[in-house]
Amino acid sequence: MTNGKLEHANITVSDPQRSADLLHDLFGWHIRWQGPAMAGGHTIHVGTQDQYIALYTHPDVQASDPTFNKGEPLNHIGITVDDLDAVEARVIAAGLEPFSHADYDPGRRFYFFDWNGIEWEVVSYQ
Repeated sequence: MTNGKLEHANITVSDPQRSADLLHDLFGWHIRWQGPAMAGGHTIHVGTQDQYIALYTHPDVQASDPTFNKGEPLNHIGITVDDLDAVEARVIAAGLEPFSHADYDPGRRFYFFDWNGIEWEVVSYQ
């Protein structure tokens, strides 16, 4: 059997740089690549050496009123971290609101929505 490993997810956002900055601040990720994308858009790949999130925007997207709907088809993106409390403090400092905190076997988690309505789950198994 071949073992699969998730390399990246590609999501549409209203402002790729703002989203890249948030992911850098929360998770310590770096920009791996950025440049022109399909249909005249722009993409930033932000992550680690082994995986990343592609942040795509189309030139017709209005940052003040993005028309993305949660769950169509994405439900959330889950990220594991070593220090859940530190990441939560950075989410709050970014002006975003953590919710649905839960302690469960084997870890702890919370969720937050970014400015595009994308739901993120942050999990620690420490």
